[in-house]
Amino acid sequence: MTPRPHAVQGTITRGTTNPNRLRRVDRWLAGPAAPRLRRAADPLVVDLGYGASPITAVELHERLSVVRADVDVVGIEIDPVRVAVARPLERPGLTFRVGGFELPLEGRRPVLVRAFNVLRQYAEHEVAPAWDLVRSRLVPGGLLVDGTCDEIGRRSTWIAVDAADGPVSLSISLRLGGLERPSDVAERLPKALIHRNIPGERVHAYLNALDSAWTRNAPLSSFGVRQRWLATVSAVKTEGWPVLDGPSRWRLGEITVRWDAVRPRTSLL
Repeated sequence: MTPRPHAVQGTITRGTTNPNRLRRVDRWLAGPAAPRLRRAADPLVVDLGYGASPITAVELHERLSVVRADVDVVGIEIDPVRVAVARPLERPGLTFRVGGFELPLEGRRPVLVRAFNVLRQYAEHEVAPAWDLVRSRLVPGGLLVDGTCDEIGRRSTWIAVDAADGPVSLSISLRLGGLERPSDVAERLPKALIHRNIPGERVHAYLNALDSAWTRNAPLSSFGVRQRWLATVSAVKTEGWPVLDGPSRWRLGEITVRWDAVRPRTSLL
């Protein structure tokens, strides 16, 4: 009997991408998120909505192979033409297939799903259902990473969405050289937050706190922009913002806070 084709969940997005664009989130996946991959019985990882070029899926496989040599990365795209273009790059541990948020993996469940610059092109009310659908396909302890970045990856943000608990954290990662203020990343917030950078919302208060600490620590610029950033993150942590990482991550231009600190005040998220 011929299997029935699965119902693809999602719509075709613009698909623009560039080599090395997702290096910041990949560095996080190979860092703080790496224990989930190391202990997985099936080291399956999905690059969901990789776009017009498969380069980001190729890079993801290369970077996570350092964590687990047997990692199995599947690039999933809703556009069959994009999948056809990618298939000549398949190799052991890297394959491509047509699909959407339903993750057509023939019964397998991934431990990590990276969906970058995908939901940004959807409406805000579509975010929670997409998260829930992907979460239902993850292994227990699995993680969806929903994020956005600029065209060359200098400004990047992502929400970590746990299989059981839903959204658990927001990460910001910046190229510190030339940074005027941390809130410049606002235009690259994930869809769940990008319209919430307004007075009265938690994410607005958080970005303001970063900006204020950045300004106060301007004198440290004489010792380098990294020292100024380290002092900025340390200051917001002292003020009570629930920072989840430490100086080794801050030095990369990164900061992660608990989701409750930034979650929208009126939302289903």
